[in-house]
Amino acid sequence: MRKILLTFAVLFITAAAMAQSEKYNGAMTAKIAELANNKTADDWLASAAAFERIADAEKEQWLPYYYAAYSQCLYALIKNDAANNDQYADKVEALVAKADALSPNNSEVSVVKSIIATLRMIVNPMQRYQQYGPAIEKALNDAKSQDPNNPRPYYIQGQNLRYTPEQFGGGCVPAKPILEEALKKFESFKPASDLHPNWGKKQVEDLIASCK
Repeated sequence: MRKILLTFAVLFITAAAMAQSEKYNGAMTAKIAELANNKTADDWLASAAAFERIADAEKEQWLPYYYAAYSQCLYALIKNDAANNDQYADKVEALVAKADALSPNNSEVSVVKSIIATLRMIVNPMQRYQQYGPAIEKALNDAKSQDPNNPRPYYIQGQNLRYTPEQFGGGCVPAKPILEEALKKFESFKPASDLHPNWGKKQVEDLIASCK
């Protein structure tokens, strides 16, 4: 009798875990698919809130925290309210800290760290470059070393250069080779699962086209 009860208990726990996993995968799949349709700052803010709710329910998963942080970054960049960027960056850093704790030395998380530093720098580029310029570079170099096949650190580096004024070493000339390297990596990049980050290829193609 005890063996039968133990078997039923194991089956029940297994079934509950599978149901929870299916619920998580379904929620993440739906919200990731919605990102392709985001256009406004408010769209990205809504996505950030949705992923944070998933993260609060699945505290051992790094991906919801990552997507919440990424969406919050896009919200801040599109809103283009530099005076409040430190506040937005604080929010992203709190989310990234949770993703980082669950998945240390993660290339995708390091890419978001570079965007956080960018948000802080553009509050006042002339005054803050010496502090946050190296922080951006370090985060992108970390991302490259953590996963040499990840195209996104090359995309972000190329994008940053593309929009840096030529008199400060930016523009298409230095940016284009890095963007082309990003595109080459996108051609062979395979995300670890359907839930893992796979964004950026279209943006790289558009940036390269803008430099022709």
